[in-house]
Amino acid sequence: MSKPHTHASHPKIVTRLKRAEGHLRAVTAMIEGGRPCLDVAQQLQAVESAVRNAKQTLIHDHMDHCLDADDSGDRSELKAISRYL
Repeated sequence: MSKPHTHASHPKIVTRLKRAEGHLRAVTAMIEGGRPCLDVAQQLQAVESAVRNAKQTLIHDHMDHCLDADDSGDRSELKAISRYL
């Protein structure tokens, strides 16, 4: 069994994702409740922003702490993971 892969940033990322999850549930309720499209779009923007910020934090943290620029294997992983930014 492999050792858990964790970083100091992970608790903050989890908090952001849980916030996004709550926003997404609110969006679903808003649509089901017939709320105006402008209100729904605004909440969807908040969800998208929270997920994007969590992803960027995770990737930057990984690049800063897990990859060695001098290692050719890590360089290919850097190229692969940077596609998600």
